[in-house]
Amino acid sequence: MIFEQVASGGCQSYLMGCEETSAAALIDPEITHVDRYLALAARDGLRIRYLVDTHTHADHFSATRQLARRLSVPVAMHRASPAPFVDLRLDDGEMLAIGKLRLQVLYTPGHTRDSMSLLVDDRIFTGDTLLIEGCGRTDFQSGDAGSLYDSVHERLFALPDDTRVWPAHDYRGNTVSTIGHERRHNPRLANRDRASFIELMANLQLPKPKLIDVAVPANRQLGIPHGA
Repeated sequence: MIFEQVASGGCQSYLMGCEETSAAALIDPEITHVDRYLALAARDGLRIRYLVDTHTHADHFSATRQLARRLSVPVAMHRASPAPFVDLRLDDGEMLAIGKLRLQVLYTPGHTRDSMSLLVDDRIFTGDTLLIEGCGRTDFQSGDAGSLYDSVHERLFALPDDTRVWPAHDYRGNTVSTIGHERRHNPRLANRDRASFIELMANLQLPKPKLIDVAVPANRQLGIPHGA
């Protein structure tokens, strides 16, 4: 597998490709790095075949729609996504073929209703469902703490310990974790029952994301507002 992680202000996006066929997918791309993604793909001899968002982002502008127009390739999201421009609406258990690679969809709602994780070989792209020693918040966009707890414990923590975790965000300089580490050491989720997790998430009292009022409408359907 050819693999590149691109970090930007806490946002993490991923270019992954098949060495045999040069087919690639770009996961959770952020609008300010369009040229960088294209340069990385060109450097590695990859042809981007799919643009994937793991969920509707609230803190940055997705580049999927702009890249889809530029490259004439489909945008893929979970079936619950509200965005009308999504070309492939994926369900739990479905596969995206990236050359010889198979990207399996795990429906993991909770942070948002349309959240999904993507499993390929020894790694899982968890969006904001499971972060490195954290998890996505559940106080907007139809978030539900109970659903997030179930998604993590029933779907993600059921994976092998050595499965590498690549989240959509990290604000502390981390790059990768493992399922085993998160199962044992995640301060929000490890050794905590469902009721206490719901109580914890209800009392975080976090400020809302700075861009939420413009990013969510843009990522759902309207495009980037003028001047943003």
